[in-house]
Amino acid sequence: MPLVDVVIVNYNAGPYLRRAIHALQEQTFRDFRIIIVDNASTDNSLSELPTGDVDVKVVRIERNLGFAAGNNVAISHYVDAEWVALLNPDAFPRPEWLERLLRAAAADPTFTFFGCKMLDASDNARLDGVGDVFHVSGLHWREGHGCLNSSTYGHSTEIFAPCAAAALYRVRDVMAVGGFDEDFFCYSEDVDLGFRLRLAGHRCLYVADAEVEHVGSGITGTHSDFSLYHGHRNLVWTYVKNVPAPYFWIYLPYHILLNVCSLCVFTLRRRGTPVWRAKRDALLKLPYFWRKRRVVQAIRRVPAASIRRYMQGGLPTRSCK
Repeated sequence: MPLVDVVIVNYNAGPYLRRAIHALQEQTFRDFRIIIVDNASTDNSLSELPTGDVDVKVVRIERNLGFAAGNNVAISHYVDAEWVALLNPDAFPRPEWLERLLRAAAADPTFTFFGCKMLDASDNARLDGVGDVFHVSGLHWREGHGCLNSSTYGHSTEIFAPCAAAALYRVRDVMAVGGFDEDFFCYSEDVDLGFRLRLAGHRCLYVADAEVEHVGSGITGTHSDFSLYHGHRNLVWTYVKNVPAPYFWIYLPYHILLNVCSLCVFTLRRRGTPVWRAKRDALLKLPYFWRKRRVVQAIRRVPAASIRRYMQGGLPTRSCK
């Protein structure tokens, strides 16, 4: 069996998907296969896929399950490998991407999931991100997004969690914490999964020399109503589920302030409708997510202080290093 399976969840990705498959067929590491979960695409995404000596399996779903459930289908039913690499159809790995991720996994077993350097596909001199940051208020973002690809980001280091647009996970660990939360549909589901892995005692490494070019929201659209709604709704659920006590209560006023400020800012920008809907729907399901919180907190195997150590405090800052 292959050492790693690469999973791509596709929905109307068109030429992006073909470019991603072509990049995977060019990988220097060869002991893998590609699993495409197609969420009822209506375009020609699956036509004329690049061919090569890497096996490609296509799983067709009858409706759009979203990113979270699509990955769960693949991991639960089709992945046979020890490791699973997740890749968005608008992320194009450089030839050494898989090799360098797996080399990092073998070199230090204290790390069990891995992020990589994501370059802006339209301008490789700039970064799309080098991993996810989680602020104590519940706000989260990609570290280094929009920054110059300088030597500052050329060293591997521990990060809070990877962006699942291009990341490597050990399959048994993902399964042990319940996989992706399918209620999220998409957006923030990777931060949520990363948080649960950290609660279970796992650590994440940014592998600086493993690189992909990422379009970023190439399918859903940057700052679309869709992305605003899911991002702002799921932000609340991620905080409620995962932040361990006593920090949940200590930083709850910051979380409430963050949500109020978000509503005000987007309303002033005349983009308030999807954000107001997001906060309403997040609040309506709070009892349900509070029950989920009890399940999630039961998996914690490390002191809360060790989780707090990798959460950003102070004012949320996205400055470049």
